[in-house]
Amino acid sequence: MTRWTGKDLPDLNGRTVVITGAGRGLGLITARELARAGAHVVLGVRDAGKARRAVAGLPGAFDIRSLDVADLTSVRAFADSWRGDLDILINNAGVMDIPGTRTADGLDLQTTTNYTGPFVLTNLLLERVTDRVVHVTSQLHRQGKIDVADLDWRTREYNGMSAYQASKLAVVLFSLELQRRLTAAGSPVRSVLASPGIARTSLAAHSRSNVINRFTFLTNDAERGALSVLYAATQDVPGNSYVGPDGLGGLRGHPALRRQGEIGLDQDMAARLWDATTELVGKVAPLAPVTAERVDWQNSITVLKDRRQ
Repeated sequence: MTRWTGKDLPDLNGRTVVITGAGRGLGLITARELARAGAHVVLGVRDAGKARRAVAGLPGAFDIRSLDVADLTSVRAFADSWRGDLDILINNAGVMDIPGTRTADGLDLQTTTNYTGPFVLTNLLLERVTDRVVHVTSQLHRQGKIDVADLDWRTREYNGMSAYQASKLAVVLFSLELQRRLTAAGSPVRSVLASPGIARTSLAAHSRSNVINRFTFLTNDAERGALSVLYAATQDVPGNSYVGPDGLGGLRGHPALRRQGEIGLDQDMAARLWDATTELVGKVAPLAPVTAERVDWQNSITVLKDRRQ
Protein backbone atom coordinates (compact mmCIF):
# COMPACT_ATOMS: atom_id res chain seq x y z
CA MET A 1 0.00 0.00 0.00
CA THR A 2 1.30 3.42 -0.98
CA ARG A 3 1.65 5.69 2.04
CA TRP A 4 1.03 9.41 1.80
CA THR A 5 4.03 11.73 2.25
CA GLY A 6 4.88 15.37 1.70
CA LYS A 7 5.78 14.51 -1.89
CA ASP A 8 2.05 14.02 -2.48
CA LEU A 9 1.12 17.60 -1.62
CA PRO A 10 -0.91 19.32 -4.36
CA ASP A 11 0.08 22.57 -6.04
CA LEU A 12 -0.84 25.29 -3.52
CA ASN A 13 0.00 28.36 -5.56
CA GLY A 14 -2.46 31.15 -4.81
CA ARG A 15 -3.44 29.66 -1.45
CA THR A 16 -2.99 31.50 1.85
CA VAL A 17 -2.45 29.56 5.07
CA VAL A 18 -2.18 30.75 8.68
CA ILE A 19 -0.37 28.46 11.11
CA THR A 20 -0.23 29.28 14.81
CA GLY A 21 2.84 28.33 16.81
CA ALA A 22 4.79 27.82 13.60
CA GLY A 23 8.20 28.93 14.84
CA ARG A 24 9.37 25.42 15.65
CA GLY A 25 8.41 21.76 15.77
CA LEU A 26 5.41 20.46 13.85
CA GLY A 27 4.25 23.97 12.99
CA LEU A 28 7.55 24.91 11.37
CA ILE A 29 7.71 21.68 9.37
CA THR A 30 4.13 22.21 8.24
CA ALA A 31 4.93 25.79 7.22
CA ARG A 32 8.03 24.68 5.32
CA GLU A 33 6.21 22.00 3.36
CA LEU A 34 3.18 24.12 2.50
CA ALA A 35 5.43 26.95 1.30
CA ARG A 36 7.45 24.48 -0.75
CA ALA A 37 4.20 23.47 -2.45
CA GLY A 38 3.53 27.10 -3.35
CA ALA A 39 1.30 28.40 -0.55
CA HIS A 40 1.70 31.85 0.98
CA VAL A 41 2.28 30.88 4.61
CA VAL A 42 1.61 33.23 7.50
CA LEU A 43 3.33 32.22 10.72
CA GLY A 44 1.44 33.46 13.78
CA VAL A 45 4.09 33.36 16.51
CA ARG A 46 5.06 34.84 19.88
CA ASP A 47 8.70 35.37 18.92
CA ALA A 48 8.86 36.93 15.46
CA GLY A 49 12.65 37.17 15.43
CA LYS A 50 13.06 33.49 16.18
CA ALA A 51 10.55 32.59 13.48
CA ARG A 52 12.36 34.72 10.90
CA ARG A 53 15.60 32.93 11.68
CA ALA A 54 13.85 29.57 11.44
CA VAL A 55 12.54 30.18 7.90
CA ALA A 56 15.58 32.07 6.64
CA GLY A 57 16.86 30.39 3.50
CA LEU A 58 13.80 28.16 3.07
CA PRO A 59 12.15 28.31 -0.36
CA GLY A 60 8.70 29.83 -0.55
CA ALA A 61 6.69 32.82 0.63
CA PHE A 62 6.53 33.43 4.38
CA ASP A 63 4.92 36.20 6.38
CA ILE A 64 5.76 36.48 10.09
CA ARG A 65 3.13 38.06 12.34
CA SER A 66 2.87 38.46 16.09
CA LEU A 67 0.29 36.18 17.69
CA ASP A 68 0.09 34.71 21.18
CA VAL A 69 -3.00 32.49 21.35
CA ALA A 70 -2.82 32.53 25.15
CA ASP A 71 -3.36 36.31 25.13
CA LEU A 72 -6.86 37.20 23.93
CA THR A 73 -5.79 40.79 23.27
CA SER A 74 -3.14 39.46 20.89
CA VAL A 75 -5.68 37.12 19.28
CA ARG A 76 -8.12 39.96 18.67
CA ALA A 77 -5.41 42.23 17.32
CA PHE A 78 -4.27 39.55 14.86
CA ALA A 79 -7.82 38.93 13.66
CA ASP A 80 -8.63 42.65 13.41
CA SER A 81 -5.56 43.25 11.25
CA TRP A 82 -6.39 40.50 8.75
CA ARG A 83 -7.35 41.64 5.27
CA GLY A 84 -8.61 39.51 2.42
CA ASP A 85 -9.46 35.83 2.22
CA LEU A 86 -7.78 33.06 4.18
CA ASP A 87 -7.90 29.62 2.63
CA ILE A 88 -6.68 27.49 5.53
CA LEU A 89 -6.34 28.18 9.25
CA ILE A 90 -4.22 25.67 11.17
CA ASN A 91 -4.55 25.84 14.95
CA ASN A 92 -1.25 24.22 15.81
CA ALA A 93 0.11 26.08 18.87
CA GLY A 94 0.06 24.03 22.04
CA VAL A 95 1.64 23.22 25.37
CA MET A 96 1.59 20.00 27.37
CA ASP A 97 1.38 19.13 31.06
CA ILE A 98 2.57 22.47 32.40
CA PRO A 99 2.07 23.79 35.94
CA GLY A 100 -1.08 25.74 36.63
CA THR A 101 -0.55 29.35 35.53
CA ARG A 102 -2.93 32.23 34.78
CA THR A 103 -2.73 34.35 31.64
CA ALA A 104 -3.01 38.14 31.44
CA ASP A 105 -6.75 37.57 31.00
CA GLY A 106 -6.88 35.53 34.20
CA LEU A 107 -7.46 32.27 32.31
CA ASP A 108 -5.71 28.93 32.71
CA LEU A 109 -2.61 29.06 30.49
CA GLN A 110 -2.69 25.49 29.21
CA THR A 111 -6.41 25.46 28.43
CA THR A 112 -6.21 28.86 26.75
CA THR A 113 -3.19 27.95 24.61
CA ASN A 114 -4.61 24.63 23.45
CA TYR A 115 -8.30 25.43 23.18
CA THR A 116 -9.78 28.74 24.35
CA GLY A 117 -7.45 30.99 22.35
CA PRO A 118 -7.88 28.96 19.13
CA PHE A 119 -11.66 29.00 19.72
CA VAL A 120 -11.64 32.80 19.79
CA LEU A 121 -9.22 33.09 16.86
CA THR A 122 -11.25 30.72 14.70
CA ASN A 123 -14.51 32.55 15.35
CA LEU A 124 -12.97 35.94 14.63
CA LEU A 125 -11.37 34.78 11.37
CA LEU A 126 -14.15 32.46 10.21
CA GLU A 127 -15.75 34.99 7.89
CA ARG A 128 -12.42 35.09 6.02
CA VAL A 129 -11.88 31.33 5.73
CA THR A 130 -12.70 29.87 2.32
CA ASP A 131 -11.62 26.24 2.65
CA ARG A 132 -11.03 24.75 6.09
CA VAL A 133 -9.94 25.02 9.69
CA VAL A 134 -7.48 22.37 10.91
CA HIS A 135 -7.30 21.68 14.64
CA VAL A 136 -4.23 19.84 15.95
CA THR A 137 -5.35 17.50 18.70
CA SER A 138 -3.94 14.40 20.41
CA GLN A 139 -4.76 10.75 20.90
CA LEU A 140 -4.88 11.64 24.59
CA HIS A 141 -8.24 13.33 24.01
CA ARG A 142 -9.63 9.84 24.57
CA GLN A 143 -8.70 10.12 28.25
CA GLY A 144 -10.02 13.67 28.60
CA LYS A 145 -12.87 14.73 30.86
CA ILE A 146 -14.75 17.99 30.32
CA ASP A 147 -16.34 19.92 33.19
CA VAL A 148 -18.39 22.61 31.45
CA ALA A 149 -19.01 24.26 34.82
CA ASP A 150 -15.27 24.67 35.39
CA LEU A 151 -13.50 24.82 32.02
CA ASP A 152 -10.90 27.14 33.46
CA TRP A 153 -9.82 25.03 36.45
CA ARG A 154 -11.03 27.37 39.17
CA THR A 155 -12.86 25.00 41.51
CA ARG A 156 -11.10 21.72 40.75
CA GLU A 157 -7.62 20.73 41.89
CA TYR A 158 -5.35 21.44 38.94
CA ASN A 159 -3.49 18.57 37.30
CA GLY A 160 -1.25 19.32 34.35
CA MET A 161 -1.83 16.12 32.39
CA SER A 162 -5.56 16.08 33.11
CA ALA A 163 -5.79 19.68 31.90
CA TYR A 164 -3.90 18.73 28.74
CA GLN A 165 -6.18 15.78 28.01
CA ALA A 166 -9.27 17.90 28.66
CA SER A 167 -8.03 20.68 26.38
CA LYS A 168 -7.42 18.24 23.54
CA LEU A 169 -10.86 16.71 24.02
CA ALA A 170 -12.27 20.24 23.95
CA VAL A 171 -10.56 20.73 20.57
CA VAL A 172 -12.24 17.57 19.22
CA LEU A 173 -15.66 18.67 20.50
CA PHE A 174 -15.08 22.17 19.13
CA SER A 175 -14.51 20.72 15.67
CA LEU A 176 -17.71 18.68 15.95
CA GLU A 177 -19.88 21.65 16.89
CA LEU A 178 -18.16 24.00 14.44
CA GLN A 179 -18.82 21.59 11.59
CA ARG A 180 -22.46 21.26 12.65
CA ARG A 181 -22.85 25.04 12.52
CA LEU A 182 -21.04 25.33 9.20
CA THR A 183 -23.24 22.66 7.67
CA ALA A 184 -26.40 24.28 9.05
CA ALA A 185 -25.28 27.59 7.54
CA GLY A 186 -24.79 26.02 4.11
CA SER A 187 -21.08 26.81 4.20
CA PRO A 188 -18.53 24.81 2.16
CA VAL A 189 -15.89 25.44 4.84
CA ARG A 190 -14.72 22.33 6.65
CA SER A 191 -13.49 21.72 10.17
CA VAL A 192 -10.86 18.96 10.26
CA LEU A 193 -8.90 17.31 13.07
CA ALA A 194 -5.27 16.19 12.89
CA SER A 195 -3.36 14.06 15.38
CA PRO A 196 0.40 13.64 14.89
CA GLY A 197 0.34 10.55 17.08
CA ILE A 198 3.07 10.66 19.68
CA ALA A 199 5.65 12.90 18.04
CA ARG A 200 9.11 13.62 19.38
CA THR A 201 9.01 17.41 19.60
CA SER A 202 9.61 20.03 22.28
CA LEU A 203 5.90 19.96 23.17
CA ALA A 204 6.48 17.58 26.06
CA ALA A 205 9.56 19.42 27.35
CA HIS A 206 7.67 20.54 30.47
CA SER A 207 5.89 17.25 30.99
CA ARG A 208 6.72 15.21 34.05
CA SER A 209 5.99 12.10 32.01
CA ASN A 210 9.03 10.43 30.44
CA VAL A 211 7.03 8.12 28.18
CA ILE A 212 8.20 9.69 24.92
CA ASN A 213 11.86 9.37 25.81
CA ARG A 214 11.54 5.82 27.14
CA PHE A 215 9.46 4.39 24.31
CA THR A 216 10.75 6.05 21.16
CA PHE A 217 9.92 2.92 19.14
CA LEU A 218 6.24 3.80 19.65
CA THR A 219 6.58 7.36 18.41
CA ASN A 220 6.85 9.42 15.25
CA ASP A 221 9.68 11.79 14.60
CA ALA A 222 8.59 15.39 14.00
CA GLU A 223 8.77 15.07 10.22
CA ARG A 224 6.36 12.16 10.12
CA GLY A 225 4.16 13.64 12.82
CA ALA A 226 3.62 16.74 10.69
CA LEU A 227 2.27 14.61 7.84
CA SER A 228 -1.11 14.26 9.57
CA VAL A 229 -1.43 18.04 9.71
CA LEU A 230 -0.40 18.40 6.06
CA TYR A 231 -2.86 15.72 4.98
CA ALA A 232 -5.70 17.30 6.96
CA ALA A 233 -4.90 20.70 5.46
CA THR A 234 -4.74 19.69 1.81
CA GLN A 235 -6.64 16.49 1.05
CA ASP A 236 -10.31 16.17 0.10
CA VAL A 237 -11.69 14.83 3.37
CA PRO A 238 -15.20 15.19 4.85
CA GLY A 239 -15.98 17.77 7.49
CA ASN A 240 -14.97 16.78 11.03
CA SER A 241 -12.62 14.11 9.70
CA TYR A 242 -9.97 12.84 12.09
CA VAL A 243 -6.57 12.32 10.46
CA GLY A 244 -3.95 10.38 12.37
CA PRO A 245 -1.12 7.88 11.98
CA ASP A 246 -2.04 4.54 10.43
CA GLY A 247 -0.02 2.46 12.91
CA LEU A 248 -1.15 0.54 15.96
CA GLY A 249 -3.20 2.72 18.28
CA GLY A 250 -2.70 5.76 16.07
CA LEU A 251 0.63 6.40 17.79
CA ARG A 252 2.94 6.39 14.80
CA GLY A 253 2.92 5.92 11.05
CA HIS A 254 1.70 7.77 7.99
CA PRO A 255 -1.52 9.78 7.80
CA ALA A 256 -4.87 8.14 7.23
CA LEU A 257 -8.49 8.76 8.07
CA ARG A 258 -9.05 7.42 11.57
CA ARG A 259 -11.83 7.83 14.11
CA GLN A 260 -11.87 10.09 17.12
CA GLY A 261 -12.86 8.62 20.47
CA GLU A 262 -16.57 8.14 21.13
CA ILE A 263 -16.34 10.85 23.76
CA GLY A 264 -15.40 13.27 20.99
CA LEU A 265 -18.60 12.51 19.05
CA ASP A 266 -21.03 13.58 21.76
CA GLN A 267 -23.04 16.30 20.02
CA ASP A 268 -24.85 17.35 23.19
CA MET A 269 -21.56 17.81 25.05
CA ALA A 270 -20.10 19.69 22.08
CA ALA A 271 -23.01 22.14 22.10
CA ARG A 272 -22.77 22.66 25.85
CA LEU A 273 -19.02 23.18 25.60
CA TRP A 274 -19.51 25.85 22.91
CA ASP A 275 -21.99 27.67 25.13
CA ALA A 276 -19.73 27.42 28.18
CA THR A 277 -16.74 28.70 26.21
CA THR A 278 -18.58 31.68 24.80
CA GLU A 279 -19.79 32.46 28.30
CA LEU A 280 -16.18 32.38 29.45
CA VAL A 281 -14.67 34.59 26.77
CA GLY A 282 -17.54 36.53 25.22
CA LYS A 283 -20.59 36.05 23.06
CA VAL A 284 -20.77 34.43 19.64
CA ALA A 285 -24.10 34.64 17.81
CA PRO A 286 -25.34 31.30 16.45
CA LEU A 287 -24.92 30.76 12.73
CA ALA A 288 -28.25 30.97 10.95
CA PRO A 289 -28.99 28.76 7.93
CA VAL A 290 -28.60 30.63 4.64
CA THR A 291 -29.18 29.82 1.00
CA ALA A 292 -26.58 32.08 -0.58
CA GLU A 293 -23.51 30.44 -2.11
CA ARG A 294 -21.25 32.31 0.29
CA VAL A 295 -22.26 32.69 3.92
CA ASP A 296 -22.59 36.27 5.13
CA TRP A 297 -20.41 35.72 8.21
CA GLN A 298 -20.41 39.42 9.04
CA ASN A 299 -24.10 39.25 9.89
CA SER A 300 -24.02 35.85 11.54
CA ILE A 301 -21.07 36.20 13.92
CA THR A 302 -20.59 38.96 16.45
CA VAL A 303 -17.16 40.03 17.53
CA LEU A 304 -16.05 38.39 20.74
CA LYS A 305 -15.79 40.95 23.50
CA ASP A 306 -13.04 41.03 26.06
CA ARG A 307 -14.16 39.64 29.39
CA ARG A 308 -11.42 39.55 31.98
CA GLN A 309 -11.88 37.19 34.88
